[in-house]
Amino acid sequence: MRKTSLDELPQLINILKGDMSIVGPRPIVEKEIEKYGSYAEAVFSILPGLTGYWQANGRSDTTYDERVKMDMYYIKNRSLLMDIKIILKTFISVIKKEGAV
Repeated sequence: MRKTSLDELPQLINILKGDMSIVGPRPIVEKEIEKYGSYAEAVFSILPGLTGYWQANGRSDTTYDERVKMDMYYIKNRSLLMDIKIILKTFISVIKKEGAV
């Protein structure tokens, strides 16, 4: 299930409820907050997403520091066009099973 990302499907309910967005930084669990340091507040300022910039640009093949930098890049530069590109790149990565753990 992990390689095909089917384990992400229950999050669609959270999107329909308005608790998540299709694109945005991935939800941060409590033990990860410290890794975001001063950036945590910015990440919490927008809805978490089913997919995000770092998922479209490496998925599980990125370091945590790279993920934080990519989340911050997304937050500062987000747009409809960027979201469309992220969705397409994520779809291709899932189909090719790139970066899945």
